Amino acid sequence: MGKFRIAVAAKGRDGLKDVVSEVFGRAKAFTLIDAEEGKIKSVKILENPAVSYKHGAGPIVVKMLVDSGVNMVLSAELGPGAASLLEQHNVVHIVVKPGTSVKESIRNALDKVEK
Repeated sequence: MGKFRIAVAAKGRDGLKDVVSEVFGRAKAFTLIDAEEGKIKSVKILENPAVSYKHGAGPIVVKMLVDSGVNMVLSAELGPGAASLLEQHNVVHIVVKPGTSVKESIRNALDKVEK
């Protein structure tokens, strides 16, 4: 199965107890999870520096996530610019229903990549 660094666009800063945000570029924070062999090894919260930007938040967030070593993103929506940038950096994007718990979304994503 391997190692993954997963970023989940979250409504707040509650880690695994949080829920997936409706937005990507303006999500309040990102829950960053290191997973290995299907198990969560660590959880960290990344503040979104672009949360209040009127324009261009998506590319700034993508840069932050790529610089953090993320190779998978879970979010409800993704603009075309952010989607293209993630693809250029070989970061997998999995669409998740807003309001889904972060923990459940990670479990589902890990189950998908395991198969």
